[in-house]
Amino acid sequence: MIVDGVEMREIRPADAAGVADVLDRNRAYMAPYEPLRTEAFYTEAGQRTRIEELLAERDGGRARPYVLIGGGVPIGAINLGSIVFGALCSGAVGYWVDQAWAGKGVATAALEEVCRVAREEVGLHRVEAGTRVGNLASQRVLAKAGFEQYGLAPRYLHVGGDWQDHCLFHRLLHDDPPVLQDQSSRGRGEFDDRP
Repeated sequence: MIVDGVEMREIRPADAAGVADVLDRNRAYMAPYEPLRTEAFYTEAGQRTRIEELLAERDGGRARPYVLIGGGVPIGAINLGSIVFGALCSGAVGYWVDQAWAGKGVATAALEEVCRVAREEVGLHRVEAGTRVGNLASQRVLAKAGFEQYGLAPRYLHVGGDWQDHCLFHRLLHDDPPVLQDQSSRGRGEFDDRP
């Protein structure tokens, strides 16, 4: 449990129907902060495809996708993605929570757990995240989880029908040197000077 009544676990293809349902119910709530989506995105088949893509990223060593379960059904998701090793040792996190569960510490607890995974299991030095400038709720979640703002990206993502400025945040997890590892076993993801 990450908070009372909420479990965070790796997402599975069997979660597709529940994830599609919660996303469909939260369309209006999340619209100001999400890219425009096709109708297929809100279907079980669309979510099954997305989950399979996330699991392929996991298998390639580039992601750790999770679902948040409350009351026995999906209520959100959090994904550690864009994992890069080598000299950078970094990843990016994205998350969302059902409106009915917002403000209850679910996103903060999930973010803290993902940072623990990033450091202890994946071996990352830092995790980053971005929020639309006006998304104060998400910025509070990031601050509570130990993230600090380090920049502003003008016209960063096409969200809510227009290119939107985003605040950029990061959390440094440790200052140990990167562990040297054979990157070929993890797929692409090494960050170095080679073309």
